[in-house]
Amino acid sequence: MSVDFFENNYQVLEQALAAAENRGYWSPYPESPSPRVYGETAADDGRKAFESLRDSDFPLGVSGAQGSVGAERSPFGFDLGIRYPRVAVETLVQQAEAAMESWRDAGPKAWVGVCLETLKRLNARSFEIANAVQHTTGQGFMMAFQAGGPHAQDRGLEAVTYAWQEMSRIPEQADWEKPQGKHDPLRMRKRFTIVPRGVALVIGCSTFPTWNGYPGLFASLATGNPVIVKPHPGAVLPLAITVQVAREVLQEAGFDPNLVQLAAHESNDDTASQLALHPAVRLIDFTGSSANGNWLEAHARQALVYTEKSGVNQIIIDSVQDIKAVARNLAFSFSLYSGQMCTAPQNVYVPRDGIQTAEGRMSFDEVAQALAQSVERTMSDPAKAVELTGAIQNEATAERIDAARALGLPVLLDSRALEHPQFPGARIRTPLLLQAEADDECIYQEWFGPIVFVVATDSTDHSIQVAGDTVRRHGALTLSGYTTDESTAEGMRKMAERSGVSLSLNLTGAVFINQTAAFSDFHGTGANPAANAALSDSAFVANRFRVVQTRWHV
Repeated sequence: MSVDFFENNYQVLEQALAAAENRGYWSPYPESPSPRVYGETAADDGRKAFESLRDSDFPLGVSGAQGSVGAERSPFGFDLGIRYPRVAVETLVQQAEAAMESWRDAGPKAWVGVCLETLKRLNARSFEIANAVQHTTGQGFMMAFQAGGPHAQDRGLEAVTYAWQEMSRIPEQADWEKPQGKHDPLRMRKRFTIVPRGVALVIGCSTFPTWNGYPGLFASLATGNPVIVKPHPGAVLPLAITVQVAREVLQEAGFDPNLVQLAAHESNDDTASQLALHPAVRLIDFTGSSANGNWLEAHARQALVYTEKSGVNQIIIDSVQDIKAVARNLAFSFSLYSGQMCTAPQNVYVPRDGIQTAEGRMSFDEVAQALAQSVERTMSDPAKAVELTGAIQNEATAERIDAARALGLPVLLDSRALEHPQFPGARIRTPLLLQAEADDECIYQEWFGPIVFVVATDSTDHSIQVAGDTVRRHGALTLSGYTTDESTAEGMRKMAERSGVSLSLNLTGAVFINQTAAFSDFHGTGANPAANAALSDSAFVANRFRVVQTRWHV
């Protein structure tokens, strides 16, 4: 390695290892876009960098390209016009395998060093990435900056940290001596070499291309595997910038930049399935629908497949101190990025005979109205509301709102379009709140988007039972509960543990069910159908490499 990126970044890795152990708050990448943090011109420079990429060929400098592809359109109402090099599947794989030869021999310090330096440089381009994320996913700018930049970088670093932790447990060599009584002991020297699995594939999603893409990308690269990054055709740019930065670092370190490649392709072609089924592809990371995730798990048998799929996230309301605080918190969660988050709540269970509050008994209807009114207040100022809701990434999500309305359930709060003051063509919808009964089977599927069902149950015990059954049958990434009773809280906790879903209790302040923090929260458990892995834990990285030993007599 011509540059020692491992030593240059070791202090951050050391801090990350400590953070992963104590699981308190820590991040090396500031989430504030303040000029005091990133520099006075950083925001303007990032915007200009994004604008300079529009209506042009993306500067990636790849080999083996055959033409270009690109049809991204901002959910805020304009075409990006960026063209990406198109490389055939077989060429991508061949180049990845060729690049792996010198990379394999470099070893864990080189692998981890390159990853740490790549993340540092990505952080420096956070404003450019924020614009790219905003205008491919529809996230509001602040979310695009935080989730698409520093928070995604946190998750990438977390994966690298676990990778180093697992690899560093294994000594490079050992002297083995076994006593033989009166005879000379048996002596051997053993060498242990960490070897990569093979070519890795990251299948990106359209809503959180970096946040969901970085864990798998960096977990595989840090364990010695070349990575082919296949973005969603509607959100290529954030991952194209990522690949560009990684290739620059690899080249500076003296490695073949084809260790990280971009697989840009046209919508609805078979690039994803071709790559996923290729015999050389040994690792796959996927975020998206259950249909596609299940297909990968069933058919990509030559690879280890890590999936995050759809699920039904739920809230149980039993009793509260302050219904207004609860409603404000939930209204924010319902509205944030228009429900286009894998952690967004969908079903809210309330006993049909009401709940207890500090001010007395509230009926089911009063609770439902409190939630609807809080959402309405949150959406009352369109100029502020659009920064919270962002824009709808895909037209199919907007159509899903109409499909939910057509179910014929009582409407607690109807969805409406909002005008964005800066982007008149933006696709923006406010949350739709519907009333449902617990036996309405239509609510036990993921209604991706700003769609919420307030569900009448027979009791809190019934709510807990329904929630647990739903997690086991359909999966969930989040579960939230509200109760002032310790035994009820314990019942929720036991149900969550038995069904395999993370639980949040009594969130009323500035922490929301939608959000998780790297180095502290495990995103997903891998213990229910919504995901077969957790971001991140040792299991997410440890099987991406193997150990081959050589031993000899001494």
